[in-house]
Amino acid sequence: MKHYKVYLFVLGVILLDHTVKLWIHFNIGQGFLGQINLLGNWLKVQYELNSGMAFGVEWGRTYGKLALTIFRLLATIGILFYLRRLLHRHAHSGLIYCIALILGGAIGNLIDSIFYGVLLNNAPADAPFAWFHGQVIDMIYVDLLGGYLPHWIPFVGGKYVPATVFNIADAAIFIGVIVIIVRQKQFFAKKRRKKYKTIA
Repeated sequence: MKHYKVYLFVLGVILLDHTVKLWIHFNIGQGFLGQINLLGNWLKVQYELNSGMAFGVEWGRTYGKLALTIFRLLATIGILFYLRRLLHRHAHSGLIYCIALILGGAIGNLIDSIFYGVLLNNAPADAPFAWFHGQVIDMIYVDLLGGYLPHWIPFVGGKYVPATVFNIADAAIFIGVIVIIVRQKQFFAKKRRKKYKTIA
């Protein structure tokens, strides 16, 4: 497999992610006022800013966002080195492209966190500085699970669960992880065969 094709794939994911994010930022108002229905009431385009992780989970207040951005940076570097290792070991092409998909998504959201606080002026008002405090732009609004959970569910019954809002980068990471889980037997079959031969 030619390595440059994989890196071009990663770049393509990043460019698609930020083309959509910047179009949303400059053409659609935030929140429900700028909402665009795609498929009834359950699939919409809606401009939202996310200062935390998936589902709006945040790390503390003042320096939580900085810690999250640094964590994202370190995780992205780790994924990049893992991808390089897979390429040099001639791993299954499906696994390589799944990791490339995850890497593209990770870099996509990392760019928001590092630069958009300055370039788009979207850092939270209480951020100590704009660099590394950018909020991630989300726009794909899925209202399938939003609402109050049934009371019979232990511990969380009766609590309100917001609709899911995510972006292209999130989708890339999610798809990459799910495909690896579903096809792990095929992706890691060669490694397992080698292990059994060594033991024998």
